[in-house]
Parts: sequence; C-alpha cells; structure tokens
Amino acid sequence: MFSGIDESGCGVDAADVKGARKWILGIILIAGLCCGGLWLWQVDSIAVLVKGEAKPVPDPERYETLISEMQRWQTDLAEDYRQAKSADEKAAVERDARLILELMLPEMMCCWLGTTYDFNGTAEKPGEGKLACGYFVSTVLRDAGFRVNRYKLAQQPSENILRTFLPADSCQLRVGKDYDEYADWVEKKEPGIYLVGLDTHVGFIVNRVDGMRFFHSSAAGKVGVVNESREKAHALQYSNWRLLGGLTLEPDVIRTWLKGEKIAVKTS
Repeated sequence: MFSGIDESGCGVDAADVKGARKWILGIILIAGLCCGGLWLWQVDSIAVLVKGEAKPVPDPERYETLISEMQRWQTDLAEDYRQAKSADEKAAVERDARLILELMLPEMMCCWLGTTYDFNGTAEKPGEGKLACGYFVSTVLRDAGFRVNRYKLAQQPSENILRTFLPADSCQLRVGKDYDEYADWVEKKEPGIYLVGLDTHVGFIVNRVDGMRFFHSSAAGKVGVVNESREKAHALQYSNWRLLGGLTLEPDVIRTWLKGEKIAVKTS
C-alpha cells in the first residue's frame, strides 16, 4: 500500500514472503506494462506532452492490457483467499489485494486522460466516445473487477455512488469548508484511493505521501478526463458540498473484490 512503503522500499513485513513477492511483482508489472505511465502522476494532465501534442492522448490498448492484468491478479488473489487457513493468512491476502488496487487503479485512470466530456457520455473505452463524470468512475471500477452495473451506478447522485461501496458512517461530509483547509485535511489522511462526491460531480482522489491528485471527467470547457493537483482541482475547490470515502481503506470493499461479489447499486 502507499502507506506501507518505508525508507528501505519494502511495503510488507520481512516475514511475509508471499506478500513481498506479490508486492515486488506488482512494481515490476506497473513498470513493465505501463511504459512510463507513473510519470503522469507528477504533472497536471492538461500540461503533459504526449507524442508532441499539448494534451494527453487516451490509450485504449494499454487500458485493455491493464484490465487483463487486473483480472489475472484478481483470480490469483481470490484463489489465495479461498485457500487461506487462518485470519492472519486472509489478512495478508487482503493487504496484497489492496496494494494491487492502489497500484493499478490510478494507471487505469491515466489511460482515460484526454477523453472528451459530455453530460450524456457513456464511452466504454478511452478515447472512443465521450464520457460523463459518473461514467468515468463507474467504468473504471467495473473494469478493475468490481461487479457493478456501470449504467445504473453512473446515473446516481454522488452520495449514492459512494454509499454503493461504503457504509454511510465511513463517508465524511464537509459543507462550506475553506478549500485549503479541506485539502490539508485530505492530505493528512491515510494514503489510498478515495471516492469524492461534490455538489453536482463525482471523481477519485488518489492520496499519496507526496500529496493528492484529483482524477475526474471535467465538465469545465468539456475538457474531459483530467489528473489534477490540489491547486488545479477547481471543481473540488469551488464545490460547497464534499463527501469523501476511502475506497481502498474499507476492508469490506477489498473482500467484495476478492470474492467477486455482485454489488447492489444504492438508489436512495
């Protein structure tokens, strides 16, 4: 997990050989398959130069590769989980699963960068059509292995999207909060992947030890899917209503993914 990497670069206990192996394989997977995708983390998406262009280019081929790799990890970890004979062994698999989700989800989001926004956009793949904010969230989660109806989920208010995955008492609402104070509060939270619901918007906050990034399909100028720093995250900044939930921090979310359980969309 983001929070588990210490100065030695080890994200698991030395005794957890199986977990360490999967952690290392995960790093190799990202480095090898994503061909530099992690560098997108450090810059605002609208300023990235890709193949000489002044904006990011959606990458459907890489996205399909990541989906395939995610399916493989989910299958392997699910089998490990079924074979686990103790609570400690199950907990070790859950840690591995969380790590894979936290490594892979941002890479999947990055593949969508540059996909154009439309209020009614329902694109299935990066760059192949237009995409509304709810469909960005629901499609990435579905393609990451969460068994959820992306159409039904995307059409819900942001509160229902969060509560589809998270218990109500784990979602934290802040209304009318000064933005800098709010961003400071978020960045002090445990690193991980969060869902955030706004007045009329929804997206992901990926929180790391070096700060947060806001991934969403932006309606502003219909620019589409972007990866923004806290300073450039204007939709987050100007929203009065902000509901935050730690997607990868919730053990039941991890277990649901491991077990491949169908997720019922909250509609009220």
